[in-house]
Amino acid sequence: MKRWGRPISLKLLGVMSLTALALHLFADVAWAQDLAGRDYGDFPVIGGRAAVWIAAQVHLLFAAFVLGVPMFAVAAEGWGMYSGESNYDKLAKEFTRLLLVAYSATAIWGAILSFLLITIFPNLWIYLAEIFEVSMWVYVGLFFFESFTLYLYYYGWDRWKQGRAKLGHLTLGILLNVFGTVVMLIANSWLTYMMSPPAEVTADTAPGMIPLWNAIANATWMPINIHRVIANLVFGGAIVGAYAAYRFLMAKTDEERAHYDWMGYVGNLIAIGWLIVLPFAGYYLGRELYEFSPQMGNTLMGGFMSWLWIIQAFLIGVLFLAGNYYLWVGMGRIPGAERFTPYTKYMLVVLVIGVMVWATPHTMIANREEVDAMGGVYHPFLGVLGVMSAKNTAVNIMILTTILSFLLYGRANKNPTVPWARTGTMVQGALFVIAAIIVMFYGIYGYFVDAITRVGFSVWQVLAVLVTIVGVGIIHLFMMRGAESRGDIRWGQMPPRSQYALFILAVTFTWLMGLMGYARSGIRQHWHVWEVVRDTSEWASTPALGYAAVVISACVLIFFVLVAFIFWLGGLAEKPMAPQARTDASPSTGGPELAPAAGD
Repeated sequence: MKRWGRPISLKLLGVMSLTALALHLFADVAWAQDLAGRDYGDFPVIGGRAAVWIAAQVHLLFAAFVLGVPMFAVAAEGWGMYSGESNYDKLAKEFTRLLLVAYSATAIWGAILSFLLITIFPNLWIYLAEIFEVSMWVYVGLFFFESFTLYLYYYGWDRWKQGRAKLGHLTLGILLNVFGTVVMLIANSWLTYMMSPPAEVTADTAPGMIPLWNAIANATWMPINIHRVIANLVFGGAIVGAYAAYRFLMAKTDEERAHYDWMGYVGNLIAIGWLIVLPFAGYYLGRELYEFSPQMGNTLMGGFMSWLWIIQAFLIGVLFLAGNYYLWVGMGRIPGAERFTPYTKYMLVVLVIGVMVWATPHTMIANREEVDAMGGVYHPFLGVLGVMSAKNTAVNIMILTTILSFLLYGRANKNPTVPWARTGTMVQGALFVIAAIIVMFYGIYGYFVDAITRVGFSVWQVLAVLVTIVGVGIIHLFMMRGAESRGDIRWGQMPPRSQYALFILAVTFTWLMGLMGYARSGIRQHWHVWEVVRDTSEWASTPALGYAAVVISACVLIFFVLVAFIFWLGGLAEKPMAPQARTDASPSTGGPELAPAAGD
């Protein structure tokens, strides 16, 4: 069973490659014949739009996984080389093994998406191909280079594991990330062009006359790039955490539980750590969208789609609560953490209040009698919590609270020995207090100024939080050098209920990604390309939120059924961990030394 994963992966790669080649050949035929002059095709039962929607969403979910996981796999391998801790290298290899089948699934769903676009939206496909033909060929070329590099990176792991050969292997991992990132940047240009075409492009502009770089570097291209890179890291961490939780619950030995407990911790650390940064990237995207088209911005934030943000607030609140809960429960396996656990109930109260404020709608859905009773569509008491001043304040306080959770977790089993430890702790506390005061001040002051000024206040709130994150992190890094240990972390001694928090993180973030994809596409309303190429199909209207929820849920279900299959394959392809006697040697601060890497 040890070698079973190699042929199955190569077979899937072969299927993927042949499928892609067949689609390109079909594209040429369809292009030449113009699909018999059809404007739109169709799909049985669910309709053409739903079919494209599902294929695109599932493809993007797998793409986020295969783009996010290699980033911290290479980071883990590099840290293992630097620190000499072999457990990081083992972790990186296990991450990469998950990529093999996931990567093939990504390519197959991409091929399905291409086929559907060509047959259902032939004119749109031809229009975009005329503009982006060169970049599409570059995309295909990089895709095959990426495939080759991935397989060389994984199957060369054990052969190139010493000295300069190991450095060369790490270089392959870096190249893998470069190829994958460039592929994502190219694909993002096609997506964002449809949302924010250059100002000089009109309905009368021939696609062949549009400069390629102008089409690529459109108004929302860079914000989407930044947002997707961060979101991919969050998503990759969440999926790896879910895999670790699955393997933890299925583990037969203490060594396996220790290994997958540590992997789950790393996955959660990556997911929640980057989740903290994600709202800032979302703010940047929203600001650029408003600048490009106030109409689209108002539709998204204040029009019929405004209730999306209530759902988003709830989902992100679940992410923050689940991530913090996992950290708090994890303190139970850390000697010395008991001195911090009394504070967790207060942090829970802050997080719950923050979620409640963030999820409060600005206007209420009410009948005529209820509107008359309230004196308008705004609730007389809760209405003040539905404006951006309150919401920006709530999310920034939630971020500060989560940073505090990470700080307490990181200090739980350590006693700093540097002479300035007390001063450093006081400075960290002062940074938290000052940031909270700044956030609260601008949140309250925002009620007394006009809307344009109020929007500017969010910049100062964000800067205060970012300065705190950086400042607290730097102080912690230097203060913990040479710190005394209060005892070894008891990896594997997590209650089973803690693992379900990792499942919740993965499912919630997946659903959230689908929701935000619907928002970005839905604001185009009846335009394929905003105010340039009109959608004249029977599906031209923006789907209702209820219908969107059904489609998104179907995509999430399909994705996790396939992910469960990938997890199962990952278990088949590995060598079971042999039980080992425990030693008195102190484990590394990163994870269990006793747990050998599966497959090694």
